[in-house]
Amino acid sequence: MAQLLILTPSGENDVLPSLSLLGHRVRTIPADPAHLVNAPGCDVILLDARTDLVSAKSLCRILQATGLTVPLILIVTEGGLAAVNAEWGADDVVLSSAGPAEVDARIRLVLGRKEEGEAASRISASGIVIDEASYSAKVRGRALDLTYKEFELLRFLAMHPSRVFTREQLLSEVWGYDYFGGTRTVDVHVRRLRAKLGDQESVIGTVRNVGYLFKVYDEDDSERVADTVRS
Repeated sequence: MAQLLILTPSGENDVLPSLSLLGHRVRTIPADPAHLVNAPGCDVILLDARTDLVSAKSLCRILQATGLTVPLILIVTEGGLAAVNAEWGADDVVLSSAGPAEVDARIRLVLGRKEEGEAASRISASGIVIDEASYSAKVRGRALDLTYKEFELLRFLAMHPSRVFTREQLLSEVWGYDYFGGTRTVDVHVRRLRAKLGDQESVIGTVRNVGYLFKVYDEDDSERVADTVRS
């Protein structure tokens, strides 16, 4: 069961009649920017675009500009389908006359794609979880307070597990070709990153006279490594 939020300029409660036959929790608010500020939380937004396509498209853009984090489905009529394109930024469309099976399927699909997208933006290995979407990282559930470059260094190494990179390669990939600092910068950032990783510092391995790599452990091995460090 999903929490749905309907944005409609009409104030109607039966914008999508089939929803009344499904078990989802539905809230309805006016489709204007002023009401979005205190909009209730939801899993999916359904925007009523049946009668005013211009205003609906404008509201779609406002939602995208404010960092929409949930799927957006447009409710349209047959005639409105021709006006919808990628510029709207919607995840799907549904006809206002659609039956309950179709409506439920579209809700499941947009939620499934959202979950897949979130999973794709996460890197998880050796007890470390890196979330590229939110630029955050955790080690065994503990949030890491990383600088931008520390995060980028950890992310880059974790994206290429077990592969050894020279300091020059890391400078090029993480700092960019236009960076004029020396390779000592890499060593400093690795040292700081290891300190913040704590018991899991060994995941950033050193290959003598070559460079650094991200070591991959399974969960049990990762726990044993942490216990060894603590002892």
